[in-house]
Amino acid sequence: MIVIPTYNEAGNVARTTKALSKVFQHCPGYDMHILFVDDNSPDGTATVIASLINKYPFVHLLNNKQKIGLGHAYKKGFAVAIDKYKAAIIFEFDADLQHDPSVIPAMLHALEQGNDLVLGSRYIKGGGIPAHWPWYRKFLSIVGNIYIRIVMGNFKVHDWTTGYRAIKAEVVKDIMKIMNNTAFAGYTWQIGFLVKTIQKGYKVSEIPFVFRDRTSGKSKLGPEYIFNTMRYIMKVRISEIVNHRIFKFLVTGGTGTLVQVTALYFYRFGLGYQLANFLSIETAIVSNFTLSNLWTFADRKLKASQIPAKFVQFNLASAGSILIQMAIAFMGEKYIGLHALFTVPFVGIHVDTGMIFSIVGILIGMFWNFFAYSRFVWRKS
Repeated sequence: MIVIPTYNEAGNVARTTKALSKVFQHCPGYDMHILFVDDNSPDGTATVIASLINKYPFVHLLNNKQKIGLGHAYKKGFAVAIDKYKAAIIFEFDADLQHDPSVIPAMLHALEQGNDLVLGSRYIKGGGIPAHWPWYRKFLSIVGNIYIRIVMGNFKVHDWTTGYRAIKAEVVKDIMKIMNNTAFAGYTWQIGFLVKTIQKGYKVSEIPFVFRDRTSGKSKLGPEYIFNTMRYIMKVRISEIVNHRIFKFLVTGGTGTLVQVTALYFYRFGLGYQLANFLSIETAIVSNFTLSNLWTFADRKLKASQIPAKFVQFNLASAGSILIQMAIAFMGEKYIGLHALFTVPFVGIHVDTGMIFSIVGILIGMFWNFFAYSRFVWRKS
């Protein structure tokens, strides 16, 4: 089903329906339908669509009582398409024919090949934007997508902001469960839906198409679209980093180091250095174990009955990191030797090979810890 949100598109819906009806003839095996979702357009768009329903049996209309935004229109349209019309595949499509309908068969074929969401892409070979666009519009469109690709660290997707899409119904139902807040009411719907789809591990591909200028009506995009998109992408990326297990692991380790140093300071009052040092290390291990269980590996949180045995495993894994650091320091001193390297300007710190051995040992030890914690202590069941 082709879901098309409309607002003041009375001059476009008939042309769009006619163009789509011709393409439907080249989609054998598919029962193609159009669902217009009109946001109470004051120009009589709904009236025009009602007349089209009498001519085309595959045309349907969903009336929204008020204009809330593109995302809201798509959410309601998707729900009706799936629940009422039992759609297996849903297209996002513009009412102004800026999206080339002749690409629809190729997008359907891409879904048949195992993809879950297919993007109509302007920025891969065969795609494009109008050559006569002013430079600033080209700049915003092209650089905006480059910005998103860099911030998200995903260069496989080339057109993050395209509104031309084909999506399997099961994907729509899954993503809709986590896109039910007002933050996705406007144009951030497009980027938000794609981000969530990728995060959930669904397969995304792109089909090239040349974006056209609208010939009737006015564009709904304004400066707020650019601002909201950039803000949303940055927010998503920061959230991904902060919630990434490795980030949590590093924060937990840093906290453990602080706990160890602080504990050593207090334990040394009335205790010998070696005993105080041992107790401070074990205190840090208790801190790391607790934070790891409650935060870093919260999705694999241990049961109360598992904690004693897993705590022993945690200690052994941590001891492994210490042995690795000691081994690297020993091998470095034996085969390379301790040599002065340079002095850090202004602070006067003398750096030698021994410090380098320690840093290398710490990094490899951290890698070992993360591996051991993931595979043994908090092993995924």
